[in-house]
Amino acid sequence: MNRLLQPLVLTVTAFLAAGYAYVAARLASGPWAYVALAVPFVLVWVLPVLYWTGERDSDESRFDQVLHQASYLSMAWVSFILAFTLARDIALFVTSALPFAAAHTLVREAGIPAVLIGSLLTLGLGALTALRGPRVRQVEVPVPGLHPDLDGLRILQISDLHVGPNIRRAYVERVVARGRRLAPDLVAFTGDMVDGPVERLGPDIAPLARLAENGNAFFVLGNHDCYSGAHAWNAYFRGIGVSVLLNEHTVVRKGAATLLVGGVVDPAYRERRPEISLGGAPEADFRILLAHNPKLAPLGAHAGFDLQLSGHTHAGQFFPWTLAVRLVHAPHVAGLSREGKMWVYVSAGTGTWGPPVRLGTSPEITLVRLVRTPG
Repeated sequence: MNRLLQPLVLTVTAFLAAGYAYVAARLASGPWAYVALAVPFVLVWVLPVLYWTGERDSDESRFDQVLHQASYLSMAWVSFILAFTLARDIALFVTSALPFAAAHTLVREAGIPAVLIGSLLTLGLGALTALRGPRVRQVEVPVPGLHPDLDGLRILQISDLHVGPNIRRAYVERVVARGRRLAPDLVAFTGDMVDGPVERLGPDIAPLARLAENGNAFFVLGNHDCYSGAHAWNAYFRGIGVSVLLNEHTVVRKGAATLLVGGVVDPAYRERRPEISLGGAPEADFRILLAHNPKLAPLGAHAGFDLQLSGHTHAGQFFPWTLAVRLVHAPHVAGLSREGKMWVYVSAGTGTWGPPVRLGTSPEITLVRLVRTPG
C-alpha cells in the first residue's frame, strides 16, 4: 500500500486514469471495448508500481522481460492513441463549425477505426525505425582560426545507448562496427550507456572496448548510469580502457596542437554536483566539454569551453514528445546550437529508452568534425 501512495505512482495513476477516461469516452462502444482499451493503460501503470518504486530486478525472469516489453510498447501506443483521438475531436469540431456536413459525417463514422488502426500502424512504424539501428550523422563545427593540426579532427559521439531491456550485445556490436569505420581521432561516450547493473549488462556493453583501443576514449555519467550503479560502471569503463571524467579535464595532443577534454558528472550523481573550471588548466588550442545533460551548457560556456557534446533529450524520441521536449530543453534540444561563444551539439541518442520506438527522430551515431575557418 505504501508503494501505491508514492508521489510518482500517484502522478502516473492520475495521468493514466484521465487519459483512459478520455479515450474510452470517445472511442469505446461496449463493455469489451472498454476492457480492451484499458489493457495498455494498465500495462503502463504496472511499470512504476512494480519496478521503478520497488526493488525488483527488471530482468530477473522471462516473465519480467515480457512484461517490461509489453509495458514499454503500451507506453508508446498510449501516446499515439491520445494524439490521434485528440486530432479526431479537433476534426469533428472544425467540420461541425463550418459547412462541411459530409466531412463531419465521414470523420464521425470512420474516425474511430481510423484512430485505432492509425495508432497501431504508427507504433509498428516507430518500432521498425528504432530497431533498424542508428544512422551516421555527420556534423561540421566551424572554428575560426583553428590550429591547422586540428582541422578535420574527427570526434565519434555515442550517447544514450541504453543497453538493457531493449538493447543488447548485437545492437552494440553494430554500433561499434559502424563507429570504427569512421576512423575517429577521439571517442566521446556522453552518458546513459546502460539501464542496469554491471553484473548483468557487462557482457552486452563489452564491444565498446574496441572503440577505446587508441587510448582517446572518454566517458561521462548520465542519469541512468547513476541509477544503475555509478561507481561500478565508472570502474567498468576504466577497465576497458576508457577515461572517466568526473568534473575533470585532460589533455590530448594531435601533432603540434593541444586539445583539452573535460567532463562533468550528471546532476543525478549523488557524490558531487556538476562543476568544472579551467583554472590552472594548461593552454589548449581547443576545449571540448562532455556533459550528458545539455542544461549544463551555461556552466561550460562560463568556464571557457569551445564545444559541448551532450545527449539526454533523445530529441523527444517519438511524437508527441518531440514537441514537449522543446518546452524543457530549448534552445539545446537536438543538433547544433550556441551557448554564448560555445558551440553545443546535442545527440538524438544512439539507442532508445523505454519504448523501442522512434517517430520523427532517428537513433544516431554522430561524427563531429572540427573545420577551420578564417578568423
